[in-house]
Amino acid sequence: MKARKSSLRQEGFGYSVFTVFNYIFLCFVILVTAYPVYYVLIASFSNPAALMTNYGLMWLPKTPLTLNAYKMVLRHPQILSGYRNTLIILVAGLMFNMTLTCLGAYFLCLKNSLFRRPLSVVMIFTMYFSGGLVPMYLNIQGLGLMNSLWALIIPGAVNTYNMLILRSAFASVPDSLVEVAKLDGASHFQILTKIFLPLSGATLAVMVLYYGVGHWNAWFNASIFIQTPSKFPLQLVLRNILLLNQNVEFNAAAADDSMAALMAEIIKYALIVVSTAPILMLYPFLQRFFTRGVMIGAIKG
Repeated sequence: MKARKSSLRQEGFGYSVFTVFNYIFLCFVILVTAYPVYYVLIASFSNPAALMTNYGLMWLPKTPLTLNAYKMVLRHPQILSGYRNTLIILVAGLMFNMTLTCLGAYFLCLKNSLFRRPLSVVMIFTMYFSGGLVPMYLNIQGLGLMNSLWALIIPGAVNTYNMLILRSAFASVPDSLVEVAKLDGASHFQILTKIFLPLSGATLAVMVLYYGVGHWNAWFNASIFIQTPSKFPLQLVLRNILLLNQNVEFNAAAADDSMAALMAEIIKYALIVVSTAPILMLYPFLQRFFTRGVMIGAIKG
């Protein structure tokens, strides 16, 4: 009995040490991860002259605070058109993505579907092998989608990995519900919309998050298929300004060359905040579905 109490006491002490170390380590990880975001945010409000003299870590914005960077960013014509194009791609793309993904997942989860197995093999094959960039470019060109926002929506309308996760969620629906619905004369469309979709809400939220983040952050395909600057999505506009220094409009808005050089830095920070804030605000509303929705695909199917 005494040995058992001593063992429990030792285990309790070891667990306490592990817990303290775990908390310290996780706090360090949070600090390392969150500080760059915090730095960009406070730098975007800082005084540009004072910011240029700062070296090392910065915990408070440099006073006097200013909103000039945000005013210049929101007056930039390509930022507004980029937001418009990205929202169009996001809304239209999500409609295509969710509709086709739901239909494909429903087909794959039906046990008596014609050619279900060979079609599943063909779909899974596309996860590991693709035609490459040149055939994709020729395909887009042949379809007449060059320099069109549809070139950024249609080619990625279905993600095979997402469809397999949703199929696993649909496969977890009891067969008895489907059989009862069929006996009541329900069509496949009614079974999908009234049984499968309501019972797979968590996984559908994860699909919206996956597809939405993908559309919001996409820029590579736009840099290849879009030539008109007014049709650039927001992330391509951001890349051109940050990496290629295409900030002619900002320089023209500044009073002189020295002011343009000072404003250039905080304008970049303001651009990052403006382009990432919407998706960061959306994520907390979908995060509670994330673990449950993904685990469905990991456990079943």
